[in-house]
Amino acid sequence: MYKHFFKRLFDFLIALIALLLIGWFILLVAIFLHFANKGAGAFFTQERPGKDGKIFKVIKFKTMTDERDENGKLLPDAQRLTKVGKIVRSLSIDELPQLINVFKGDMSLIGPRPLLVKYLLVYDDEQKRRHEVRPGITGWAQVHGRNHCKLSEKFKLDVWYVDHCTLWTDIRIIWMTVMNVLKRSDIGEGASDMQEVDDLHFVERLRELREKGMLND
Repeated sequence: MYKHFFKRLFDFLIALIALLLIGWFILLVAIFLHFANKGAGAFFTQERPGKDGKIFKVIKFKTMTDERDENGKLLPDAQRLTKVGKIVRSLSIDELPQLINVFKGDMSLIGPRPLLVKYLLVYDDEQKRRHEVRPGITGWAQVHGRNHCKLSEKFKLDVWYVDHCTLWTDIRIIWMTVMNVLKRSDIGEGASDMQEVDDLHFVERLRELREKGMLND
């Protein structure tokens, strides 16, 4: 009952209350980022797969400029990441705009992190199960390794959550997430959901699809 009804109700109510309470703070951060990013904007959206693989646009704070080299190519992330952006990332503030995704029903407060759309082509049947629930702002994998947990291990943790999605599990994850943020533990500078894939089998499947022209970087 919780997984299929009350979870969504709680998500909606908590997201609504949170947006009403900290909407001013989100606006303030957006203003700082607008100037720090040198006109590149304060927000960015990107297509990600949600529940049942349905595509939606995740909303995050933009923490980098759009500066390019003499050939018109974007500079490395480390050079484009601003001082304000570093602070925003280190405090996990960059995830706050996703409360809008939760309010809309694209995401949940708790669930597997939404990864890139291209990965849908290479999940095996077990890994696809992570899409049986709405993706979350934080999740079981994030509080058990967060940004430094190998992607292959994250998938196993995500599927575990799908099978153990209860109110008590979500409360535990929220508590552990708050503790991690306060301790600033397991937070890597510049880490993101688009980290390098470390599972060899996963890498091989991505390479095979690229060679067949079925996958673009």
